[in-house]
Amino acid sequence: MADGTPPPRPSGPESAGFASAVRPFLLTAGRVADGGDGPSLPVETQVVATAEGLDALDRLSFEQHDIVAVCRIPQSLAEIAARLRLHLNVVRVLAEDLRAAGQLTVHVPDSGVVHDASVLRRVIDGLRAIPDARGVLSDSD
Repeated sequence: MADGTPPPRPSGPESAGFASAVRPFLLTAGRVADGGDGPSLPVETQVVATAEGLDALDRLSFEQHDIVAVCRIPQSLAEIAARLRLHLNVVRVLAEDLRAAGQLTVHVPDSGVVHDASVLRRVIDGLRAIPDARGVLSDSD
């Protein structure tokens, strides 16, 4: 702030604090999500920590530690990136590393189901059923 005091930290159970100042390529050693072993993991891929991953928390790097810790309950890659304020491709690379080490279990969705238009229509209908701050439902297409 102008007087030299730091801004207040966000509060609440979903708060992840400030975004990292470390460049994404440093976190992944320059690797990218679609590094040649096939297509990158979709953003809706569900990830959950294994018992080995939870036991290894104190031996992991900061970002790997945070990913395994947040995955005590199943999370999508998109949710992990948002909660930890990390770039999605960084989360993809680190999640793949953690999976290879046996510290995460990765559940890639069936591609046939992902591209089913009826699923998208149900999501849109569900979102429209949520009232806004005034209690008014959205009815526009």
